[in-house]
Amino acid sequence: MAFRADGFRLFLLTLVFCLSSSTLAVGQSDCSMNVGSVLTAGVNSPPRISPSGEFAFGFRPLRSSQSTNQDLFLLAIWYNKVPEGTIVWSLNDHQVPEGSRIQLTNEGQLILYNSQGQQVWKAETGNERTACAAMLDSGNFVLINGASIYIWESFRLPTDTILPGQRLRKGGRLTSRQSDTTSTEGRFQLRMQLDGNLVLYSILLPTEVITDAYWDTGTNHRDADSELVFDEAGFIYIEDRNKNILNITKRNLGSRQDFYYMARIDEDGVFRHYNHPRRNYAADARSYMPAWSIIQTTPEDMCGAVSGNLGSGACGYNSYCVNLDGRPNCLCPEGYSPLDSLDLRRGCKPNFQLPSCQQNGWESDIASVEFKELNNTDWPFTDYELQTGPEVDKERCKEFCLRDCFCAAAIYNGNNCWKKRFPLSNGRQSTAVNRTALIKVPRNNQTTLCPKSKDRSTVVLVVSVLLGSSVFFNFLLLAAISVGIFFIYHKKMLNLQSASTLYGIRRYTYKELEEATGGFNQQLGRGSFGTVYKGVIPSIPKRYIAVKRLDKAEKEGEKEFTTEVSAIGRTHHKNLVALLGYCDEGNNRLLVYEYMSNGSLSSLLFGISRPHWHQRMQIAFGIARGLTYLHEECSTQIIHCDVKPQNILLDEYLAPKISDFGLAKLLLSEQSRAARTHIRGTVGYFAPEWFRKASITSKVDVYSFGVLLLEMICCMSSVEFAMGDQEEALIDWVYDCYSKKKVNMLVENDEEARNDMKSVERLVMVAIWCIQEDPSLRPSMRKVTQMLEGVADVSVPPRPSVFSSS
Repeated sequence: MAFRADGFRLFLLTLVFCLSSSTLAVGQSDCSMNVGSVLTAGVNSPPRISPSGEFAFGFRPLRSSQSTNQDLFLLAIWYNKVPEGTIVWSLNDHQVPEGSRIQLTNEGQLILYNSQGQQVWKAETGNERTACAAMLDSGNFVLINGASIYIWESFRLPTDTILPGQRLRKGGRLTSRQSDTTSTEGRFQLRMQLDGNLVLYSILLPTEVITDAYWDTGTNHRDADSELVFDEAGFIYIEDRNKNILNITKRNLGSRQDFYYMARIDEDGVFRHYNHPRRNYAADARSYMPAWSIIQTTPEDMCGAVSGNLGSGACGYNSYCVNLDGRPNCLCPEGYSPLDSLDLRRGCKPNFQLPSCQQNGWESDIASVEFKELNNTDWPFTDYELQTGPEVDKERCKEFCLRDCFCAAAIYNGNNCWKKRFPLSNGRQSTAVNRTALIKVPRNNQTTLCPKSKDRSTVVLVVSVLLGSSVFFNFLLLAAISVGIFFIYHKKMLNLQSASTLYGIRRYTYKELEEATGGFNQQLGRGSFGTVYKGVIPSIPKRYIAVKRLDKAEKEGEKEFTTEVSAIGRTHHKNLVALLGYCDEGNNRLLVYEYMSNGSLSSLLFGISRPHWHQRMQIAFGIARGLTYLHEECSTQIIHCDVKPQNILLDEYLAPKISDFGLAKLLLSEQSRAARTHIRGTVGYFAPEWFRKASITSKVDVYSFGVLLLEMICCMSSVEFAMGDQEEALIDWVYDCYSKKKVNMLVENDEEARNDMKSVERLVMVAIWCIQEDPSLRPSMRKVTQMLEGVADVSVPPRPSVFSSS
């Protein structure tokens, strides 16, 4: 691919000269930060914007720290005109709490201070003194001295992204993140080596020991002064000192006037070249799709590329990798489950005890062992024994592993049988892999987490000794006294708690909650019937709470308060926000909930960082299970009446929890309908029966869930969609796409979803069933959950009513 072209080289030289001239021309008049300027994290301190408004420099909020429950911020640079605000540079090693600041000091130093005023980072400028700082239109944040020369640049310290106009010089590197929801550095790197070779590595954390390279340009024989260049036209290539070019970009690109460009080593280790159309999103809200488009992936097959004998491979241990259009998808074999359901790259854990080679181990009973087969699958680097010969067939291979307590799996290929040990690594599945994996698991999915009963003779011997000695009677007397003391103490505690609890929920005084929230100082948001504040439980300083203060002087509010406390106090489900306490002192009505560190689904779905397709599916499943519990599994049936993204909160692992039962309509267990009193809910999520003289049932929640599910599929707000065209609603557009067999238009720029169109179509069909005008046509939430998870078939849905457009 290397070539030399005098005309092209002359063009490059001219371009570099023009760029250099414009760079040198940047002076102090272009500065966005002068000496003494300060940016503060968490305060209304606006970021510094480049002259054209393309890029911004400032603090970006992160999820709360799991160890301290403290809101953290990241000093970063991001695309300011792209709706998702894609970060292109950040200080990943310095996540700072609220109140931290970045300051250009009077001494001309750019310093990051934490909230205690301690220095945590400083831009290294040698002995040079900074006169000011500028956020350039190239995405480069620079420090400028009195002679208008750059003495520090963010372009020289890249994180995981490189931009047009940026060069990766020898010794430079890009490091992936651990996941798309964290800034912590991950286990993949792109390095411009000192010998001129551009290499992709997998590293072992935390020591960063380099394993074998899984892709390289093979340019180590060339000039050691070679650099990776991302030119202004959007092309990426390697250039040496003699201007010899080795192209990395293999596809034609659109005009730079029409597209933004960036290249990034993603969390899965793939180096991807992206573009994003430049468009007026404020004027074209309906056509907005939130993802960057992929121009090129390197390597094209990550699953097969990572082949070192150290480390877990493209995916985590015990998982296997399947390549879908350049994206490695990590899956668990049957009998295993993900360590992290939201990040399958972390690997899989067995749902059973590991073979122990003990006499009471499950693997010692041959009748309780079975093998799960995976065709075209291999874990190539964890074998410890090979059995080969013409007599070795698949059944004989199973027999070898069955009678070996150390064997976790076997790989069969023709007359070869490889035994594998834990943990399995570098797993991959492809039509090019002509092998069958035989996974050893307990039969009938037995977990065998408890060891078998000890030999009965031992038990008999112990009982005989006890009965034959006074020790047994002393022990019996001591146990009787202990039980008596326990019951007396427990009775007293119940008497003490009865006055301060309701259905097992603590009752707080108004003063306690006022102190916990700092005088109701930090508002999280305003919901139905009241405002929510952030607080800290005094007895557990590191545990945040959310205190909902109900509006005063409303009889309806008092009724709703009593309803919430009595109903939620009896509800316990992993997809419901837990009620921790309450206060009904005087006119003050307050509810104390668990604090959800990742805010609402609305912020995640329509905000800066949007979840991947797999995450959206898991969130949808969780919401459906929560609503199923409210409708069918509570002792008192609860109709939510206001299902929408703002009322779905996300915990630290992005697991969904349904919140805000202030609008819930309650039914006795033997009832099926509730009299309609007045419309409850939010415009855009109303079921049609709210507008008719009809009784309200749990099917109103099914309708709202259907609208929410469509929003999650498309990553578009139904309310904002309608604002773009009053004649058409989101649900009409979705059905139109579905009926014309153009479901792919709903996930136009979502590559992960486009690689799983079978699931996309299934979810679309389920959503259309949910938004039927006739409540009797809508499935129950239990049926919805079964259809979403693929347990129940989904038939072809009829067209929703034209009501959706009115």
